[in-house]
Amino acid sequence: MIAHSAPGRVNLIGEHTDYNGGFALPIALPQRTSVTFDPDDSELLTAVSDHADEPVCIPLDTTPGGVTGWGGYVAGVVWALRSNGFPVRGGAMSISSDVPIGSGLSSSAALECAVLGALASASGVQIDLIEQARIGQRAENDYVGAPTGLLDQLASLFGEVAGAMLIDFRDTAVHPVPFDPDASGVTLLLFDSGQRHGHVGGEYAARRASCERAAAELGVASLREVQHLGVEVLDGVADPVDARRARHVLTENERVLDFVAACAELDFAAAGKLFTASHASMRDDFEITTEHIDLIADAAVAAGALGARMTGGGFGGAVIALVPTELTLKAGDAVRAAVTAAGYGEPEVSRVFAARGAGAG
Repeated sequence: MIAHSAPGRVNLIGEHTDYNGGFALPIALPQRTSVTFDPDDSELLTAVSDHADEPVCIPLDTTPGGVTGWGGYVAGVVWALRSNGFPVRGGAMSISSDVPIGSGLSSSAALECAVLGALASASGVQIDLIEQARIGQRAENDYVGAPTGLLDQLASLFGEVAGAMLIDFRDTAVHPVPFDPDASGVTLLLFDSGQRHGHVGGEYAARRASCERAAAELGVASLREVQHLGVEVLDGVADPVDARRARHVLTENERVLDFVAACAELDFAAAGKLFTASHASMRDDFEITTEHIDLIADAAVAAGALGARMTGGGFGGAVIALVPTELTLKAGDAVRAAVTAAGYGEPEVSRVFAARGAGAG
């Protein structure tokens, strides 16, 4: 029996920058997806999940469209591995997870990376972490049909205890960054709104297409190539919506680097202000927040948080906030009160921290 697990992730800052060749700064979460796999010599993989009533049967020669629903992520990994020339064995797979689904915490990448690790171990193959990330992304992009970037898989695979990952997507480089706010009397709080989202829908794809149009109009392959020119370069983008989308990307890249610098100085007040500025950019320029999510972020800051922002692809999900540790209970209570008074369901509030990445066990 083979056991493998992979974490969800929180993106501290750097939203929708990955597919634009930019920067992002995620951490791996303590919440994980765990897979046990009993391989055999059949041509069929049967998977069961603690989140589903029925098992999914996946032929090893599956192709995109062959399996849908949650099983599509498992099937996508099978297909992507084989497409990349790696052997895959059939057998019985059991999946359990405490990564919230649809909360912007990358439950899909956690599932992909856990399944990939188990299947690779069963076949006795060693796969470089960057290549594993690309295989997981291919499963999600080309099999499931979600046009996500590489951020989620890299975060799940490279996660470190008390460490964030500065990812430069221009050359797919991952640089460790110490991140332990608790040691400085600051807590990272996660507010799960309960407002679920799905990346397969058209809004995520529309944002990506808008960025691609802006880059093409500026005569470059990605917005990263005009980063050094500042937002003034966007005067060359005729469509005002495309220009706003691109402005978010360029300013968000700067915020990522400024956040890393603030962490190096243990200046979490400055880091918090960057959280709040990032949220405003996602709300006004990229237009991926919701009234519900905005209310949570605003209420957290009003209750004493140093800053708050939505995390994840948008249109629902979760908010993170940097909060002085002595104010965590007050902030949690204040957000719950504000949200329920507005008629929304009570959010789940939890303390999160940087945890280890994917691995055996």
